[in-house]
Amino acid sequence: MSHQPQTQGFRAWITAPVPTSGAQARAQQALAGLRRFCANRSALAGALFLLFLGLVALLAPVIAPHDPMLQDLSKRLQPPSSLHLFGTDELGRDILSRILYGTRITLYIAVLTAVIVGPVGLIVGTVAGYFGGWVDLVLMRVVDIFLAFPSLILALAFVTALGPGIENAVVALSLSAWPPIARLARAETLTIRSSDYVAAMRMQGASHLRILWSDVVPMCLPSVVVRLTLNMAIVILTAAGLGFLGLGAQPPSPEWGAMLSTGREFMMNAWWVAAMPGFAILLTSLAVNLAGDGLRDVLDPRHD
Repeated sequence: MSHQPQTQGFRAWITAPVPTSGAQARAQQALAGLRRFCANRSALAGALFLLFLGLVALLAPVIAPHDPMLQDLSKRLQPPSSLHLFGTDELGRDILSRILYGTRITLYIAVLTAVIVGPVGLIVGTVAGYFGGWVDLVLMRVVDIFLAFPSLILALAFVTALGPGIENAVVALSLSAWPPIARLARAETLTIRSSDYVAAMRMQGASHLRILWSDVVPMCLPSVVVRLTLNMAIVILTAAGLGFLGLGAQPPSPEWGAMLSTGREFMMNAWWVAAMPGFAILLTSLAVNLAGDGLRDVLDPRHD
């Protein structure tokens, strides 16, 4: 009974027609965005699937039915069955267990790449757009050089120079993925720097660093987050491509692209070896795109 007045008080606070504080206004805005996101069924499905993948990656040792590295040549290339739901590969390893463990690798690459790409692109873009002049000229020419090459080709070049491996793949993906973020942040900053509140901050004697950190970056952040989310599908596909070519995670690591690469040799007589990791890549990329579209609708200030 004591919780009911508290619940009613919070409900009245979160639904008040006129917010009385910044925290209340932000809470109401977040609630409205959450409702709008949940109203988009495809975006909600994508977000729930990504949440499911996160739980799978976290609980892989618990839910995996078999050891993903355990080889049993007497069970090689067995079709899907009650014992092996996704079948077995050419070494008799359980494909379902390898896909569950491979979720960890895929999410690790995607999240770590986002953590690197987001701040780098945001900083480069906001600095170039805010200061303009030769700073903008130099930084944007560097961005143009990176954008002159397709992301996969650029990632291949970097990972070839650095050597195969998950960490080197993350570095290569980050080096090829930050330029679009920088251009977007620059475009947002060019609009923001001429606004009245930025001019007021300058008149009050605020430093360039303070204006960038407190005014420009927060305004650019929603667009950057949306673009970063949508780019994650490309990162996942590129990471799988590197693994497919043998330049990402190395065998016997259960990375989806590497599994797809070995499975292509058995497409005619054991389709499940390649199809199962391929479906995992497809569904994950689709879920990221759907969730990113919904996030864009929520964070876009021009959304009706």
